[in-house]
Amino acid sequence: MKRILLANCKVFDGKRMLDDEKFILIENGVVSKISKEKPSLQGDVKIVDLEGLLVCPGFIDLHGHFRDPGQEWREDISSGSKAAANGGYTTVVAMPNTDPPIDNPFLIRYVIEKGKSSGGARVLPAGAVSKGREGKVMAEMGKMAEEGAVFFTDDGSPVKDSSLLQKALLYSTHLGVRIMEHPEDGDLSKGGQVNYGLCSSVSGLKGNPASSEAIDIKKCIALAEETKAAIHLTHVSTKAGIDEIKKAKEKGLPVTCDVTPHHLTLDETAVVKSGFDATYKVNPPLRSCEDVEALWQAISEGVVDAIATDHAPYHMDEKDLPFQEAPFGIASLECSVAAVLNEWSKRKICPLEKLLTLWTSKPAGLLPERWSNLGAIKEGAPADITVLDLNKEKVVEVEKWKSKARLTPWNGSVLKGWPVMTLRDGEVLFCDNELMGAGD
Repeated sequence: MKRILLANCKVFDGKRMLDDEKFILIENGVVSKISKEKPSLQGDVKIVDLEGLLVCPGFIDLHGHFRDPGQEWREDISSGSKAAANGGYTTVVAMPNTDPPIDNPFLIRYVIEKGKSSGGARVLPAGAVSKGREGKVMAEMGKMAEEGAVFFTDDGSPVKDSSLLQKALLYSTHLGVRIMEHPEDGDLSKGGQVNYGLCSSVSGLKGNPASSEAIDIKKCIALAEETKAAIHLTHVSTKAGIDEIKKAKEKGLPVTCDVTPHHLTLDETAVVKSGFDATYKVNPPLRSCEDVEALWQAISEGVVDAIATDHAPYHMDEKDLPFQEAPFGIASLECSVAAVLNEWSKRKICPLEKLLTLWTSKPAGLLPERWSNLGAIKEGAPADITVLDLNKEKVVEVEKWKSKARLTPWNGSVLKGWPVMTLRDGEVLFCDNELMGAGD
């Protein structure tokens, strides 16, 4: 029997901070005991003294790009899985905009099986809504759900055909798997390189307006209200979009959303100050300061349901191009938690518990029922655990990353608040050097 005792730790159980420091005993991959006093131990037990560090349920990323199959030079399931673990994540949902797209049960099985042997975070596949992500014909959603798909999305682009999206929403209610929409009106955003506003004015580049996001969100909300089907809006970036989601939630509609670390911590002025470095080129684009403030306010008010990375890795050569020629995407898996915690420590706009739910219990609640045990620390639950040191300051060093990506806006930055240990099913996937010897 493999046993680990996490000693002298503060505990966030997925919803609240527990009183006093605790001991957490893990046996055969499961949390078997949480106690105030050190349990009596017999036999072989690995003791890790966390000395007041914060133990949380394993962090969940609902939106990552692992480029596998077809674009493995950018990232693959193995490298992405290990990168996620090093960043504090125990579960990542892999998007289906691969080559070929993940639009059938065979590729769903491919992602699951390759994820099992990756040695890092758990990899759960999202399937495409439409065949080939072309937005014309609905993909084999039922068979993909049976095989293990946890979302359906044409991410990278919206489902432009409203009739197809309506049918997919109706079908999804019988499958217990949500639709995730990339909110964008392609007619408005077509050719857009930067945020419509300061950035487009300064550069002369075509702007992607906030209205593009808000219009598609309004459409999705109307369809959710009509079909009574749940819809999840990913990487929401604007005040206009968040305001529509807030109104939908006030009406009790089954609408949820996530925001990204880069939209919480960077705004369009970063693009200008960088001299239009393609490292900062992302879709949706980095928005205005007002939009960033609105996202944090939405977190404070409970409107946001998850923080998702939208980790988008590219080879160095692909991004080392003039801004308008480079692809969209920011890589962040291994520093995203720290980037958000660093920003939160400056703002303190909401209690820490509320922020932590966005990586734990709330995203877990958006996954299919079979994954309901994730996102919580409780006796009998899988020992998926992320340990945080909220006071740790460290430089972001991409050359040490497990990810194949080597471009991120935070490279060289000193961030405060880092994951220092990650366990999935009781297995230590990542441990900070300073904790390596913290046990018996």
